Parts: sequence; C-alpha cells; structure tokens
Amino acid sequence: MTMGHSLSPEELQRFQRVVARSVEARSHFEVFAWLQGEMQQYLPHDIMIASWGDFYSGAIHYDIISALDGVRSLSTDQQVMKPLLMGLFNRWIESGSKPIATVAGCDGFAIEGSERTTALGDAMRTMQYAMAHGISDKRDSYDCLYVSLRVKECFNECEHEVMTMALPYIDIALRQVELLPHQGQAGAVIPSPLIYDLLQNRGLSGREIEILQWVALGKTNPEIGKILKISEFTVKNHMQRIFKKMDVSNRAQAVGRFKVMVSNG
Repeated sequence: MTMGHSLSPEELQRFQRVVARSVEARSHFEVFAWLQGEMQQYLPHDIMIASWGDFYSGAIHYDIISALDGVRSLSTDQQVMKPLLMGLFNRWIESGSKPIATVAGCDGFAIEGSERTTALGDAMRTMQYAMAHGISDKRDSYDCLYVSLRVKECFNECEHEVMTMALPYIDIALRQVELLPHQGQAGAVIPSPLIYDLLQNRGLSGREIEILQWVALGKTNPEIGKILKISEFTVKNHMQRIFKKMDVSNRAQAVGRFKVMVSNG
C-alpha cells in the first residue's frame, strides 16, 4: 500500500498543509508541538530522535522529542545513545539510504552505559518498534539520521513512504531552532552525573533539576509548563522549592549558581 493510494486527494492536501507548517517552527517547543500534534496522525510515534554529525567516527549529537515524562534531550548523557544510532545509520547505508524498520528484543531498545536509571532508559526498554531514515548533507559533509520509536505496532510500508515525504520538512524544522548548549553553543548548562548528584544532595528532585535546566535556557514558567505538560502554577511551586533548596531568592541567582556548579564540574 502506498500513501497515494491510502489517502484521498483531500487527505493528501491536508498532509501537505501539515508538513508545510514545519517552516513556521522557530523554537524547540514549536517543533515539539508540531511533531506531537498533527504529525501524529501520519507518523505516530512515542519518541523521535534527531541525530547528526560524523557517524563513522561517532562524533554525533542528538535531540530527543517526546511527550513521555522526563524523556528530554537535556536529561540524557549524549554518549549512551551513540551505539544505537550508529548501528541504525550503518543499516540505513546498507539499505541504499532507504527507510529501515526494526523490532526490539525482550528488553526493548535498552540503553547500555548509563549507571543510574533514567526516564529515557526506562522508556527505551518499553519501545518495541523503530523506523530510521536519513539525509546526507554533501555541502557540510555530515549526515542526519531520524529515528521514530513506539511501543505498539510495527511501522508499515505506508509509514515508510510518509517518513520519506515528511523527512525534508522535519529536517527543515529542526535546522531552524538553536542548538542546545551541550550541542555546541558556549556556556553549556547541562549537568554532568557529578553535578546531577550534587543537585540531588541539595534535595532537588529529578523534576526540579529538569525545570532548572529549562530555566537556565531562558524559558519562562508558561513555556516550561507547556513543554512538561504541567500547569504554570505547578512550575511556580517547583521554582519556589528550588530557590529554598539552593539558598537563593530569584531565578537569576538560581541560574548563576547552577552555571557555576556546571563550569566547576
């Protein structure tokens, strides 16, 4: 079955309108809202991983887009996903650069190398199906690989075609947003495991550390609420607890202390 045969002309026109909205995305949240919103009708997924770089040497970065609680780029070790991504990239090359699908084993797509249990690690163990497709950038001499994962139902041929048609738009959307600090920008604010442990020793919960990371990226309470799917009031309450635990009185002081901890760690 092909997408052309499975969708009516009206549905195809709607699909084209939906993917064309990629050019409107200017922030990570807008990309998230697009992929987790209307695009779910055509390419349903629980996690999407956008990766880029030199897959032959392992010099790659990635973004994680998901509505699952705690499954965020900022809360992951950038090393632990590389074996999975490099393996899928090699399979994609071997396929002639066509979309590939794979089924996980009994442990899902478990991530090796993480010393402590993480939301991402737990989520990857529940993922049973993956589809990957990529783009080779001949001008900048690096490749991009996009991986969709989900718990239920393998990816069918129609969805392979959707991935092929939608991938340039997904790529455009992500190229229009700024890199996260750990992906090459100056002033990285992503805590190492040591800093994470220090924050926990101060009494901060995993959710509070996640919120503090978004605050350090300049996000407002309403924006953080939308990203994490919690109310602005809940974010505000978390911030008050963060201030108390970090012995500060405002956002600027909390971010300043956080960045000092990161730079020293």
